[in-house]
Amino acid sequence: MSSTDHLPDDRRARRNVMVLVMAQAFLGAQMPMIFTIGGLAGQSLAANPCFATLPISLIVLGSMSSATPLSWIMQRYGRRTGFFVGACGGALGGIIGAIGLYLASFPIFLLGSFCTGIYMSAQGFYRFAAADTASDTFRPKAISYVMAGGLLSALIGPQLVKVTADAMVVPFLGTYLAVIAVNVIGSMLFIMIDIPKPPVPSQDAPRGRSRMELLKTPRIAVAVICAMVSYALMNLVMTSTPLAVVGCGFDKSNAADVVSFHVLAMYIPSFFTGHLIARFGVEKIMAAGLVILAGAGAVALQGVDLANFFIALVLLGVGWNFGFIGATSMLAGAHAPHERGRMQGLNDLIVFGGVTVASLSSGGLMNCSGGTPQAGWAAVNLAMVPFLVLAGGSLIWLLTRPKAQVA
Repeated sequence: MSSTDHLPDDRRARRNVMVLVMAQAFLGAQMPMIFTIGGLAGQSLAANPCFATLPISLIVLGSMSSATPLSWIMQRYGRRTGFFVGACGGALGGIIGAIGLYLASFPIFLLGSFCTGIYMSAQGFYRFAAADTASDTFRPKAISYVMAGGLLSALIGPQLVKVTADAMVVPFLGTYLAVIAVNVIGSMLFIMIDIPKPPVPSQDAPRGRSRMELLKTPRIAVAVICAMVSYALMNLVMTSTPLAVVGCGFDKSNAADVVSFHVLAMYIPSFFTGHLIARFGVEKIMAAGLVILAGAGAVALQGVDLANFFIALVLLGVGWNFGFIGATSMLAGAHAPHERGRMQGLNDLIVFGGVTVASLSSGGLMNCSGGTPQAGWAAVNLAMVPFLVLAGGSLIWLLTRPKAQVA
């Protein structure tokens, strides 16, 4: 087969990647927007400030709950339909959230947050969609390009927050109206996407190991633990950051800038994390991620100057990247292709279950564990310690086992 035989597919793949990069950049901008103001809006609406970050928890819960239905929709009707459903969920979340803000109703606002999770879940499929029509040689680049769209969303989203957060009499209402517009306009991108429906698995396909058997595999168990800890700790600290920045005397624009730098730090390393894993081994990169996460907590505990927030959140983003991508890579190599759907679903359930608990705990620690924002911020960062010990201990346990017992 000549190299030109792949050309039509890669031309189609490049067109799809271009659409997905634009979607990740434009539609994806709503996530840093909402993560910047969700806790602040929740704090203004909740009767008990301990529940300030409950809107963020509901977004993660909505994402976790809609992942399986969205996967089924894409399997049955194709990626385009699934992505339209995601954008509709994002628009609906914006509408309900705006109504909740206008009526000053926390329950309505929470319902909107849950709907926003539908979009968050759909966005997680962009990188998989980029690989659908790509050749083996183009596939890694396709995924990297879509990840690059995340860099643009990190710049666009917080800037939109600066323009819209105080644009109307009701605080943050302008931002939620902007989220509606982003979803309505951005959904038009998917008209241009050209990805065939995936093949239906045959009835006689091998079943593979059960979920419990998979979790009893040492490499899988450690990969899931490290992925959950990396993602949950990132969410724990990031969710409370806008509350801490504003609570310590800075303004919403400062909070938006800190979140922007954090999201950039989450995505930029993606361009070389794979090379580092190939060179040094996945275990060392995961260990480096956990050390960097610990460094983020240490910097945050040194003080509440704006520089501390910026440095801590940049380290948090890099630590998440190394820890989570490393764990994902370890997991991918520890199960058979026919076990992929079962294992990825189980991994997402555990990881995002942990993230939901972390985001909910974030508000309680920030607002209810001390009399001042400074004390709350310290409590959030100290809460990282036992989870870092869990992940680090599991990684050391894996490395000290005989190789025959690791697989």
